[in-house]
Amino acid sequence: MATAQICVLFILFSVTLAEDVKLKYKPATKPVRLFTEEELRRYDGSDEAQPIYMAVKGVVFDVTKGKEFYGKDAPYNTLVGKDSTRAVAKMSLDPADLTSDTAGLTDEQLKSLDSIFEGTYKAKYPIVGYTASRILNDDGSPNEDFKPEDQPHFQIKDEF
Repeated sequence: MATAQICVLFILFSVTLAEDVKLKYKPATKPVRLFTEEELRRYDGSDEAQPIYMAVKGVVFDVTKGKEFYGKDAPYNTLVGKDSTRAVAKMSLDPADLTSDTAGLTDEQLKSLDSIFEGTYKAKYPIVGYTASRILNDDGSPNEDFKPEDQPHFQIKDEF
């Protein structure tokens, strides 16, 4: 009897843990793609018919479900339609910080960036693409360190 109860508890625990892991990362509804800066600007929340996209660390997230935060006239609308990595790291809405440039950030700001990237954006919003800065080096060659985050549909060969 005790063995049966332990087996049932183990199965319940395993199923619960599996569900927690499934919920940790949201899969993209479409295959991801490479975004230019111009393309990303189209998804700034100004057009109600378009989704709202925001990039952090070169990863483009669909933040449409957070429309009350990122939509037109919302408090964080200034962050969308671009790579706002520096602004997220500094927790800033200053126009000078609305860039992917992380040069000069403190260790504390970089840790904060990683925490927000993992705990907020990757956990809540689907990844729909990457910016050229994430995939390409400054000279246009492929970035050998590029590793797509949890995207089984992403095929880098399809993006070039």
